[in-house]
Amino acid sequence: MANKTKQRNAPNNDRTVMRTKLRRASQQPANIFVKNSMEHVLITGGTGTIGKSLAAFLCKNGYRVTILSRTPQKYKSDNDHLSYAYWNPAKKEIDAVALASATHIINLAGAGVVDKRWTTDYKKTILESRVQSGECILHCLAHLPNQVQSILSASGIGWYGPDQPNGHAFIETDPPFHDFLGQTCVAWEKSVQTSQVRVCTVRIGIVLTHAGGALPEFEKPLRFGIAAILGTGKQIVSWIHIDDLCGIFLFLLQQPSLQGAFNAVSPLPVSSRELTTSIGKARNHRPFLSLPIPAFLLNLIMGESSIEILKSATVSSQKIADAGFVFRFPALRQALQALYQKSAL
Repeated sequence: MANKTKQRNAPNNDRTVMRTKLRRASQQPANIFVKNSMEHVLITGGTGTIGKSLAAFLCKNGYRVTILSRTPQKYKSDNDHLSYAYWNPAKKEIDAVALASATHIINLAGAGVVDKRWTTDYKKTILESRVQSGECILHCLAHLPNQVQSILSASGIGWYGPDQPNGHAFIETDPPFHDFLGQTCVAWEKSVQTSQVRVCTVRIGIVLTHAGGALPEFEKPLRFGIAAILGTGKQIVSWIHIDDLCGIFLFLLQQPSLQGAFNAVSPLPVSSRELTTSIGKARNHRPFLSLPIPAFLLNLIMGESSIEILKSATVSSQKIADAGFVFRFPALRQALQALYQKSAL
């Protein structure tokens, strides 16, 4: 992928060529997903924002899906392909019947990174909720009968630090950053590493979906005609449409030769300002006021976690693209159009 400096300073005609190529690629036949109702996927963290969308997506593509929960009795499904079963990662317990028939495990479990201030206790929760989940999976695979072929585990682009002056877009072989989130990602990914089955870790960027996460937060001030520009607004945001994220997980499920880490981000990252104003245009269809929110104020409100909001991280998705995955929504404008058209239906 072209480096960040070249992308930012590229003449308009070069940007046009890049976007045209990506648009043409997205208009090619989409990723061909082979339906297979014999495949059974267990999902941890399946009741969260990503998990709900992914479970529905896999069911639509012919998979049987079981969402693991500490309280499965709370949930009911009207989909014959979707069920719920018990697990408790802190106790290393899992429904033995569900595990016995599973062919794949998708691990999404983990406390929200920016849901609360990073107190000492909450940072411990963020770390332990991820590590315990991975350790529970490996413990149960080692001690219970199963036919699991692969583990696909979420991770985050928090693995990488802030952009470097050399304009290098982060790739999967880059080392982890030394801060809290970087080291959390290291422990997270390490917790599911095993030689017994195939393992893929999916380093997820900012996910755009109406179901939760960043997009509803950006929308809140827009209800009052204000686009909140975070910090300078120049920091680069590596984002992904929820449908492309689900597509990447399905693609990896169906490509048994692939393993290791994969960045799940759009090939066209944007500045924080462009992300915010583009959401405003797609949502409001009327003028709005751009209001800068200074870094010191964000730090006052959010504490240490504001570092992630203000960090510029240009992350490459070239590895998954080279493997054959085709993004449906490589550009922000088309991603937002799809989201807001869907929400209007």
